[in-house]
Amino acid sequence: MEIKQLITFKYAAENLNFTQTAKILNFAQSSVTAQMKALEDEIGKPLFERLGKRLILTEAGHQFKQYAEKMIKLSEEAIMAANGNDETTGTITIGAQESQCTYRLPPILKEFKASFPKVKLVFKPAHSDEMARKQLMEGVLDVAFIMDASKPEGSLKVEQLIEEKLKLVVAPNHPKSVLSVNDLKDETLLLTEAGCSYRMMLEDTLNSAGVYPLDKIEFGSIEAIKQCVIAGLGIALLPEMVVKNDIKEGKIKEIAWKSLQSPLFTHIAWHKDKWLSAPLEAFIHLTRKTFLS
Repeated sequence: MEIKQLITFKYAAENLNFTQTAKILNFAQSSVTAQMKALEDEIGKPLFERLGKRLILTEAGHQFKQYAEKMIKLSEEAIMAANGNDETTGTITIGAQESQCTYRLPPILKEFKASFPKVKLVFKPAHSDEMARKQLMEGVLDVAFIMDASKPEGSLKVEQLIEEKLKLVVAPNHPKSVLSVNDLKDETLLLTEAGCSYRMMLEDTLNSAGVYPLDKIEFGSIEAIKQCVIAGLGIALLPEMVVKNDIKEGKIKEIAWKSLQSPLFTHIAWHKDKWLSAPLEAFIHLTRKTFLS
């Protein structure tokens, strides 16, 4: 199989449309179809199937996509390694939670792009730290920001950057200024997705105290949670960086409590066997400098 076929497959698997893939890659549609047929013949299994007018990935296609992405990335790394210090192109795929992308990374990205304007940065949402670790192990991500308690990481290189303060927040007109763990059983909890480190810490604290709130709403967006807190729909535990300005402006009220015991940190992580290209190494160094300054 050729790298060209793998790249075509990657775009076709993402778009699930051969016509759109052909436009993106500036190929004739017949070329895309022929490349995918040749790839399927070599593998010995269909990678796509048609259901009516819809094109979908087969189970083999889903499995092969992970390896295709790895081979494409390895090819890019090999080219950059051969070019030595002249490398100025390439792609860095970064996993990060919404809070990091919104409140921490913009100045880092701005400075990085000034030094490496031709390097493409691709962000993939890391809704849970477990997801980020899995994608680092699979080679889907080059580097990821993980918000969790410090612990041994095996095959990953994990560097602690900053301790995160968590704030229990409510609408300004909430009648209480202090809440016990037991009080939370009567509150509507506005939660991030399952697997989020600070959601897990909150739930572990409640479970340890024998408190099981019945009213919970789960969101895929921290910003949505914050807006619902402001609207008075419930109570949330969020990183300080997300709510700091809102508390200062009086849009949200912080509720005092001291129930979380384990400190939470933001880390930067990559696979220990990952070859660090000059742009990737520069991104990691710039991140360290920005977080630790």
